[in-house]
Amino acid sequence: MKKIYVIHENDEWVVPLRIEFEKLNLPYEEWFLNKGTLDLSQAPPEGVFYNRMSASSHTRDHRYAAEFTGAVLSWLEAHGRRVVNNSNALKLEVSKVAQYVSLNTFGIRTPKTIAAVGKEEIIKAAKEFQGDFITKHNRAGKGLGVQKFANIEALEKYVYGSDFEEPVDGITLIQQYIDSPSPFIVRNEFIGGKYYYSVQVNTSEGFQLCPADACQIGDAFCPVGESVTSKFTVLENFENPIFEKYQKFLAANGIEIAGIEMITDKEGQIYTYDVNTNTNYNSEAESKAGVSGMGAIAKFLGEELGKLQ
Repeated sequence: MKKIYVIHENDEWVVPLRIEFEKLNLPYEEWFLNKGTLDLSQAPPEGVFYNRMSASSHTRDHRYAAEFTGAVLSWLEAHGRRVVNNSNALKLEVSKVAQYVSLNTFGIRTPKTIAAVGKEEIIKAAKEFQGDFITKHNRAGKGLGVQKFANIEALEKYVYGSDFEEPVDGITLIQQYIDSPSPFIVRNEFIGGKYYYSVQVNTSEGFQLCPADACQIGDAFCPVGESVTSKFTVLENFENPIFEKYQKFLAANGIEIAGIEMITDKEGQIYTYDVNTNTNYNSEAESKAGVSGMGAIAKFLGEELGKLQ
């Protein structure tokens, strides 16, 4: 029997999707790709393959999960299997440089960014910025490596100090700090390549803003801190002309399910700074708004499976 195959490396993040599959009575199987073998002489099973590999997999001691997933996706695609969030989507998931280059080709503004390898090069790159700037990891997730600096001296103290976080791929990004008039960013969710909803995220408590419920209960690998109010609010009737560009960008890159984050500066200019193809949702915010991202994903995957029957 043909199934939906969920490719991932974090059980907790899949729990809500399992519940939605059960509600719709959809046949599914999970491929946990932290490790394993791949026999290239064999053909993959028939079905729909949903890639949920995360850029932050290495923080859960799954150092080569993304690389192994890349091999598996190449195998699936060579055999003509239906892959949701294909190998090109994975390429963008694990590289913000790849994200920004592609976003720019679709006329989508990103913050000024310089990629640097080596501590001296990080300092050199930062000298190209006026005013505040931030650092972040090229292969990140969960706000890895995000630090804000007002001057080169503060950066040098961090880079040459014991708190410096070495990126897993060796690439540190130095990026223009976008000064927003309010402490919020907006994350726009797309399912099946189409806009689903937008959620406003409160950034006042920091940059590690994983929306998954597992993060909210203090998951050690995705800390978000304690808060008496929810960080996440689904926006009603939110529209923006940039969504058309986003959808074209997603389609061109084989990305069908994703969250795209944007911030607006004091002049009203929108900057897009992250594309997450392993998107999660906040159940509290969704419950208040009467929507379900995982429910919509399950429905979409079920429809794609139905096309193969």
